[in-house]
Amino acid sequence: MRNSRLHHGRRTFGWLAGGALGVATVGCATTPYVPPDPMPVVAARQSARTPALAAVPQTGVVQTAYAEPSEPAGESPESLPQPKKREEPGEKSPASAGEAPVPVAGPVRVDELVQLAVGRNPRLGRATFNIDAAQGRYTQAGLYPNPTLGANFDELGDRTGTLGVNTIPQVTQEIVTGRKLSLSQAVAAREVDQATLELLRERYGVIGSVRSAFYDLYALERRIAVLDELVKLAGDAVKTSQSLLDAKQIARLDLIQLEVELARFRSQAEAARREVPGARKRLAAVVGDPRLAVGAAAGPFEDVPKYDPDRVLDAVLATHPEVRSARVGVDRAQAAIRRAEVEPIPNLTLTSGYVRQNQNRSNDWMVGVSAPIPVWNRNQGNIRAAKAELGVAVQEVGRVENELAERVATALRAYSAAITLADQYRTDILPKAEETYKLSLDAFKGGQFEYLRVIQSQRAVAEARLEYNRALGEAWRAAADLSALLLEEWWPGPAPKAAGPGAGPAMLPFPPPVPKGKDGVQPR
Repeated sequence: MRNSRLHHGRRTFGWLAGGALGVATVGCATTPYVPPDPMPVVAARQSARTPALAAVPQTGVVQTAYAEPSEPAGESPESLPQPKKREEPGEKSPASAGEAPVPVAGPVRVDELVQLAVGRNPRLGRATFNIDAAQGRYTQAGLYPNPTLGANFDELGDRTGTLGVNTIPQVTQEIVTGRKLSLSQAVAAREVDQATLELLRERYGVIGSVRSAFYDLYALERRIAVLDELVKLAGDAVKTSQSLLDAKQIARLDLIQLEVELARFRSQAEAARREVPGARKRLAAVVGDPRLAVGAAAGPFEDVPKYDPDRVLDAVLATHPEVRSARVGVDRAQAAIRRAEVEPIPNLTLTSGYVRQNQNRSNDWMVGVSAPIPVWNRNQGNIRAAKAELGVAVQEVGRVENELAERVATALRAYSAAITLADQYRTDILPKAEETYKLSLDAFKGGQFEYLRVIQSQRAVAEARLEYNRALGEAWRAAADLSALLLEEWWPGPAPKAAGPGAGPAMLPFPPPVPKGKDGVQPR
């Protein structure tokens, strides 16, 4: 009996080892694996899903459960991620060659760059695949355990017979009780919600970064324009002074001081020009394509968007994905408690098989049932942990709200200070400085002032114009931060009347919900 069992065990182990080796052999590949390019799949899935984000409620908490992804069971090869083609020796791909930057024809607007970022930025592609992964876990959480098929051989060495009692086949099935699968799906559904809100957070984070980088470039280009104008103004003053020096109406020292001012403006303009390539490369990287050849910035610069400070914070706390995700986290923690509380309910294990007794040649059916007895382990540790996680989730809501309030306050403070300063320069300081320069120049030509007064007034005009431009740039950057916090899709200005290529950023999808039961659990 011992020898027969040992022989049988060796044969079984050999069969299992051979099968495992075969699987391992099949799984090995001689060609190195190249990860697929995810962006075409992202674009295809984005265009296929409905509804759009415009239909997402902007208040409250998203509380939806999701079905598995909507792709059909038999997907075509074209709809799946395709492996990249292996490069032959000496062959360069367009991306690796770095010889074909993607141009943007003519001046670029901020909404055009936002549209490019929504389609190209890998942060959004990554977030989209995270939603698919969460949906996969949601589906897996509701799957029933597989049955087990086996065979049982008893009394093989009994003296009354050589074949004993055979149970062939024997099927074992675990029966899940206590709605554990539905409750597990309820937890996974909240994770899908949070992954979807993470996509929203990433989307408007990217949009805000693009807008901020765009107006960094725009303010730099405007600074160069102001400095070029000042260079021209200083050059004209030098020419006028040279004529006055030839007529012996001014001293050589006055001309030298003007030439110093001219050289200073030229050096500042050249320094600003050297910053432009770096600012454009940064903008291209924020968009999501470092090869993007960004042109000159265009669009409004004087008319900064207006915000009501009293309403901004309420709107952010009601709509921002981070606080909504934190509130969904509370729902997830509550669902996890319900799931942990039903874990002690024993699952039943049903066994059924066909029994043949070879001694008396009888054929019978065997049915059995078993269940664990929750005497020592009643899942009390996990229940306690789940309740503690609920407390953490509640505190997380407060933390996120405080952090968002701080970010809103910082952006509003920077925005208000920049707007106030820009208004002061536009309405008061700059007009007076220009008038002072004109009067001092006329007075000097009339022999009433020394030319030093003209130089001082000229410098005042230059500083006022540069400070006005700097204040506008700071206001736009603060407004870009506020637009990201407020989830402003079209900014600045209203959305276009007709959609189409170049009309603005495409809306990202929101996974479709499935109906829920009274307790928030999807019915099975």
